[in-house]
Amino acid sequence: MSAATITLLVLLLAAILFVTEIIPVAATALVVMFLLYLTGVIDAATVFSGFTNNIVILITGMFVIGAALFETGVAKKISNLITKFAKTEKQLLLAIMVIGASLSAFLSNTSTTAVLMPIVILIADNMGFSRAKLLMPLAYATALGGLITLVGTNSNLAAQGVMENEGIPVFGFFEFAKIGIPLTVIGIIYMMTIGYKLIPTRENPKDETAIAKEEAAAAIAASDSQKDNPVKQFIAVAILILTIIFMVFEQQIGIPLHIVSIMGALLIVLTRTMTEKQAYKSLDMSTIILVAGMMPLATALSETGAAKMIAETVMGSVGNGAGPYVITALIFIITTVLTSVMSNTAAAALMAPIAIVIASSMGADPRAILMAVCIGASAAYASPIGTPPNTMIYSPGNYRFIDYIKCGLPFIIIQLIICVLLVPLFWPFYN
Repeated sequence: MSAATITLLVLLLAAILFVTEIIPVAATALVVMFLLYLTGVIDAATVFSGFTNNIVILITGMFVIGAALFETGVAKKISNLITKFAKTEKQLLLAIMVIGASLSAFLSNTSTTAVLMPIVILIADNMGFSRAKLLMPLAYATALGGLITLVGTNSNLAAQGVMENEGIPVFGFFEFAKIGIPLTVIGIIYMMTIGYKLIPTRENPKDETAIAKEEAAAAIAASDSQKDNPVKQFIAVAILILTIIFMVFEQQIGIPLHIVSIMGALLIVLTRTMTEKQAYKSLDMSTIILVAGMMPLATALSETGAAKMIAETVMGSVGNGAGPYVITALIFIITTVLTSVMSNTAAAALMAPIAIVIASSMGADPRAILMAVCIGASAAYASPIGTPPNTMIYSPGNYRFIDYIKCGLPFIIIQLIICVLLVPLFWPFYN
């Protein structure tokens, strides 16, 4: 049996385990990781490579920075400000999505989610709302916001890199906004109507993290009059702002996002804004293990050719006579399927060269089909492992795997229709 076939079988097993939740999702990720090693698909160096991946390191640091907003009382002040103007659950949902999408246009969706998640949790708990109703819209908003600019998500940059290598005119910084803004607006409308009804109203989890946060909130409320509290709040906000500035100007400054994230977390501890124990306690190990554990599968899909087999099989099923609209739809669908089980960056990097070859064979402008790749790479709404934000909200929102499918699949279909209609309008197939 070939390595590609084994990888596809492991992928199928992972899907079954995730949907049924026979074992915890983090345990499923570890099972997948070790199965790939024991069957010889990946080597020993690759097994734990996910734990040193830049995204996992970024998440780790941002967990601490986000928790500092909670521990110092900044999250409480922000939540009070938001709830002052947003009284109902749907008004809160709107505010969260607008803020999340706006930040995610310039920051990574992972960073944006990590910063806003403790604020959303605090608002939900204080106002008696279900976290599930608010956290999934936050994850959607960060994915949609990433489609507004070139730097909004790494998948945009991955496609851009392929275009540069092939000598194809690249997309402008805000050129993505032509499709990104309409998709964001429609996404907000969807989540306030259809999506809102599809998200379950789950009881907020009362795990140790939640209890610790409630105790921290009570302690903050009791110590509002203490003089050192405003100082810690100022430091927490200052570190967050500096982190955001460094991330926005990553290329100019030359420091990668994940290093900025850890530097920010370190400053939180060194300035005693949070204690070392509080910093460790803020880490959601289930999320970190899930993200890191699934990365070897993404590596296996790419290196064994399994992902390419999926793409070529689907593309081959339509034949050479398919028109550009059909091809655009298929490229979107394939990229969406791939980004549900591997990183959006990897999915975009894999599909972009295939899209260019297909466009060339039809004599069409490749920019249109490449834009479909970028949109599809961010459409991981139906899977908790599709993007780090989807994974990060899994435990705090008390979600099930099926919840993502129920809410995400209809929106993917809507996004597919919009993609097929608008992409050719802004980037014509034939000039």
